[in-house]
Amino acid sequence: MSATDDGGNPRRGLTGWLGRLRSPLAAGGDATAGAAAGVGAVVDSALLDAVVSGLPDPVVVLEQDGRVISFNAGAAALAPALRRGDLASIALRMPELIEAIRAARATGKPQRIEFSARIPSVRWSEAFVAPIPLADRGVVVITVHDLTPIHRVEAMRADFVANVSHELRTPLAALTGFIETLQGPARDDPAARERFLGIMRDQAWRMARLIDDLLSLSRIELRAHQRPDKPVDLVPIVHQVADGLQTLARDREVTIEVDAPSEPMMVLGDRDELIRLFENLIENGLKYGASGKRVEIKFDRVAAADGKSEARVAVRDYGPGIAAEHLPRLTERFYRVDVGESRAQGGTGLGLALVKHILNRHQGRLTIDSKAGEGATFSVRLPLS
Repeated sequence: MSATDDGGNPRRGLTGWLGRLRSPLAAGGDATAGAAAGVGAVVDSALLDAVVSGLPDPVVVLEQDGRVISFNAGAAALAPALRRGDLASIALRMPELIEAIRAARATGKPQRIEFSARIPSVRWSEAFVAPIPLADRGVVVITVHDLTPIHRVEAMRADFVANVSHELRTPLAALTGFIETLQGPARDDPAARERFLGIMRDQAWRMARLIDDLLSLSRIELRAHQRPDKPVDLVPIVHQVADGLQTLARDREVTIEVDAPSEPMMVLGDRDELIRLFENLIENGLKYGASGKRVEIKFDRVAAADGKSEARVAVRDYGPGIAAEHLPRLTERFYRVDVGESRAQGGTGLGLALVKHILNRHQGRLTIDSKAGEGATFSVRLPLS
């Protein structure tokens, strides 16, 4: 991206603190007491370094000829080849930034550019190049701001909208097609009408569940920083969920085995959210691990890294398992190991994302252990109260 004039940018406020250094920086050229001038130059350099090192973004200060006067740790991390007294063009490998420095020196006007780097990973940045006139010398101040988080959020939002649109478009297309068929060729066919209405009901239920999951995810994210403060017992919650899923278990010919302690396992939590969490995990075991014919739920107490006690609830199925390459991405929104199988089972692709967000709010964590052909274990860990 070419350099552009951005004289109105608030980053020009950098001139304020450099302006306050005008007299000290200019003192090096004042023909008074040679020894005092030499000491002053050392003090001036130390003062400039102290100011630059205190700034949060990468900052480089250049002489008018393009040689480096000062830079902070952030700039050193961005361009490890930076050296005092060397030309900045040697260390700064971004052509857009070099061009912006030349334009700022030639025009005396601040410049703003955006650039990206792909090594070691893709990152986006913006740089502000501000020429600062001083009494007998000028300097050029380069400030770099990391845009990577903003770009990633924008990409996630675009992907999210695209995924939601796709997930809704498929059942809507099915509903539209069946309605047209029922209004036309199948108008007087009772058997076809009964079959089509069943499919339409399933598609409508799929859309309703997707919307319900999206609303739940939105509510949880809004309260992400509000930790629940009501003590709840995990044991009856898991028993309630297991009992509520017995109909699905019978349909899939799967047995749910709960190995729970006799004493309570109290945590600080939101009961409704914890019910939703265990519903998602146990239901996944019943749907995707049905071939193993049983789902085991086990409780135990474990020690956390800080020495405090945690409750661990492990949900294990004996189905086909999950290949190792899929495990790191399972909690991403709309990520599926097998898209066709997930949709056939009525999944929305948001179940484990909901689990992750609920655990984040409860200061808990989820671990997933699985090997292809050996089933999967989803373990929830929550701090005991």
